[in-house]
Amino acid sequence: MSDSGPDGGYFWCLRHQRVESGADLCAAKYRLGPYNSKAEAEQALQRVSERNEEWKAEDARWTGEES
Repeated sequence: MSDSGPDGGYFWCLRHQRVESGADLCAAKYRLGPYNSKAEAEQALQRVSERNEEWKAEDARWTGEES
């Protein structure tokens, strides 16, 4: 049995703070994803935070502001 969601995967809904898939989807402006599994979608906000920190550090290196 595959863990991929119906019709393109699982999404994290920013509006309802839950995983959504299939016919149970909010508008695209409220979703992060698609993700291959429900577990990946549940970690969406953590991944966003980690990536933001990485990009912030890269920006600091680029501009010479790193400590």
